[in-house]
Amino acid sequence: MCTIPQKMSGRGSGQEFSANERKRYRKGACGTGIGGQVMANIGIIGAGSWGIALAVLLHKNGHKITVWSILQDEIAMLEKEHEHKDKLPGVKLPKDMVFTTDLEGAVKGKDVLVMAVPSPFTRSTAHSMGEYVDEGQIIVNVAKGIEEKSLSTLSQIIEEEIPKAKVAVLSGPSHAEEVGRGIPTTIVVGAKEKETAEYLQNIFMNEVFRVYISPDVLGIELGAALKNVVALAAGIADGLGYGDNTKAALITRGITEIARLGTAMGGRFETFCGLTGIGDLIVTCASMHSRNRRAGILIGKGYTMEEAMKEVKMVVEGVYSAKAAMALAQKYQVEIPIIEQVNAVLFEGKEAGAAVKELMIRDKKLENSDIPWG
Repeated sequence: MCTIPQKMSGRGSGQEFSANERKRYRKGACGTGIGGQVMANIGIIGAGSWGIALAVLLHKNGHKITVWSILQDEIAMLEKEHEHKDKLPGVKLPKDMVFTTDLEGAVKGKDVLVMAVPSPFTRSTAHSMGEYVDEGQIIVNVAKGIEEKSLSTLSQIIEEEIPKAKVAVLSGPSHAEEVGRGIPTTIVVGAKEKETAEYLQNIFMNEVFRVYISPDVLGIELGAALKNVVALAAGIADGLGYGDNTKAALITRGITEIARLGTAMGGRFETFCGLTGIGDLIVTCASMHSRNRRAGILIGKGYTMEEAMKEVKMVVEGVYSAKAAMALAQKYQVEIPIIEQVNAVLFEGKEAGAAVKELMIRDKKLENSDIPWG
């Protein structure tokens, strides 16, 4: 049974639902909506593949959707074609979906804002949004990354730039290409307040998009950002022609590094064992939908980082998170040898095969130092 919040956050004053609004909300947000009724007014900030896929999902749930992009050409294409030909081809967009370059119009008066810009642009976009955001308005960040200079997660950046907002996150194993086509997907919403998490759970969830909730916002974001770096390593191994044994080793030792650093920073170990940790890592390392894996494959074949990113034609988040991960590891005195070697390949010109060899001949170790001998 869906939980129906007593108040609609983001309406400016946190006013209570009327009886009719609560009835509409229950019918729509719980996945049993009645035709044509709008349950929430949602602004999608960012018109990349993930933003568009979530716009389609939320529209199917009965919500009113406005999609914003800073790029006039992108908005013109969406208005004309009702399809993102470049980033999500084949996924048709409803005729009543609104597309705009007007940030004020996309933000003001919305019940929920979905922050879907690439991680390098999170701070600048949040800064520009700040003057239009109401007290208590909900912003759910769906991008993944860590800011290199500040070492902040993306939700921390949004909270810093827009302190009056309620900031949540949505993450998990979820390729936009599959969500846009309605393929069953399971994901997690993280929020500091349970009421906010439950509200977003009701907004997003339907018969093909299952949403769990968690209070571990930090753990969710760290798993999301760090797995992209490990996915680069998995792609590099593929590009070098290595096999399933190598991929399995990278995934399992990679999640060990992610959990080691994440728990040292305050994330919960259970989170790294769940959908936003090992789940997201598996899908990112195994699928050709993954831009990080695709970039890694090209690097393994001899492309430079810049050449690989240009070939992929999308923001490769793992490249931006790699340096931040190393800085965090040094700050918290945690060993992350796979991520360290990825940095060496990306930024120091190290040959990919030599990086793999160095990982293999490291000092002998116990697999788990917490398990005693007899």
